[in-house]
Amino acid sequence: ITFPLLSVTLLVSFGSSMLYGYNLAVVNSPAEHIKAFYNSTWSQRYGHGLAPGPLTLLYALTVSIFALGGLVGSLLVGVLVERYGRNGALSRSALLVLLAGSFMGFSRELGSPEMVIIGRSITGLHSGGCFLGCAQPLPHGVVPLYLGEIAPKNLRGFLGLMPSIFICLGVFSAQVLGLPELLGKDRFWPLFLSVVVVPASLQLLLLHCFPESPRYLLIERNDVCGATKALHRFLGTPDVQDVIEEMREEQRSLSSMEMASVWQLLRDRSMRWQTLSVVVVNAGMQLSGIDAIWFYTNTIFENAGIPVSQIPYTTMGTGAIEVVAGLIGCFTIERVGRRPLIITGFCAMGVCSAGITISLLLQAALPWMRYVSVACVVGIIAGFCMGPAGVPFLMTAELFMQSHRPAAYIVGGSLNWLCNFTIGFIFPFLQMSAGAFCYLVFCGVCLLVALYVYLVIPETKNKTFMEISHIFA
Repeated sequence: ITFPLLSVTLLVSFGSSMLYGYNLAVVNSPAEHIKAFYNSTWSQRYGHGLAPGPLTLLYALTVSIFALGGLVGSLLVGVLVERYGRNGALSRSALLVLLAGSFMGFSRELGSPEMVIIGRSITGLHSGGCFLGCAQPLPHGVVPLYLGEIAPKNLRGFLGLMPSIFICLGVFSAQVLGLPELLGKDRFWPLFLSVVVVPASLQLLLLHCFPESPRYLLIERNDVCGATKALHRFLGTPDVQDVIEEMREEQRSLSSMEMASVWQLLRDRSMRWQTLSVVVVNAGMQLSGIDAIWFYTNTIFENAGIPVSQIPYTTMGTGAIEVVAGLIGCFTIERVGRRPLIITGFCAMGVCSAGITISLLLQAALPWMRYVSVACVVGIIAGFCMGPAGVPFLMTAELFMQSHRPAAYIVGGSLNWLCNFTIGFIFPFLQMSAGAFCYLVFCGVCLLVALYVYLVIPETKNKTFMEISHIFA
């Protein structure tokens, strides 16, 4: 691997993918401080504080608005990439993060809860475009697309896994910075939310030092000279003619291929089971409860009876396990296959969700049950990172031919963001109304998805699309 290739991979993963993970977890630690700010601001404006219900509603909107911004960003990313290219789109999206960081960083000084909500929605807009895009003709976010286009064949798997690892590192970073000894105090929460400007600024300053994607230059801009120079830089070899010819063949193939729309995909009877499978695994991935764990970890541990002083360190420990589990899943998927990882992951999450319910019901009689709750949360995170975290995206690519793949990604990506928003918004109210039994909802979802995968979805490892299609037929 050449130094430019490794450098740009680390830069875009750090400046974009890591921010997605960071923003998933950053609202967990300062939740009480943000609620107190909302309450005091409301009291200053209207002469009375917020009741518990409206306050929970306002905070739930702050948490979940990130996913709505992500949905909008994922639908607009195609326009941005077509106009500015991969490198240019990443540079301009970093400006969104600087704007979001400014809104959140100055929100308390200006006494404006609205600025926190707007900042969260803008960070979602950035993440939707960079990590999980779902707009034709772009079937991925800009980061995986850019890395997939600049990597040689023998390194695509390695470079493709880097964004996933940095997402886990982003979650872990938010948990570490949220410790009371660092930025977990009341006076620091605006700074804690606006730390996102640091990696975004680094990406904005350094990304122009690297060339544009060679495939974008040749296939979409017909710039053979620019593509050749970019390949020389990334691959570190003077002989790139074979790669140029491969891209020309891809250019001819794409020009003769008609892409299916989402409506055409949904109406195609031959694709019915593949489409339903994408819907089930992508919706199940977010409705499994993992977003509730990331967004509300501290609240879950507090309800489980963990001492308040120990909660930040317990949360940080779960983040470290998440990184390890993600690495295990990435390095074993080609050996054990897709089905075993996703079935085992969803089953483990379902069992652990039921375990949380049981431990919460018994903790009054058995105080040591609080540690069972922690173990179950760890089990949910580990099960998710080893399988359901990444396999649905991979299976979406493998279940469809090239002409239907972008439409399938639109369906899967849109469901991801919508279900992310749903869980982030309703979980506090679900917890208030159902108590310990709310986790049984996640248990049911996980076990049903695992059963569906076991009964319907074939193993896709080392199989062509035609072989997979024949199995579905």
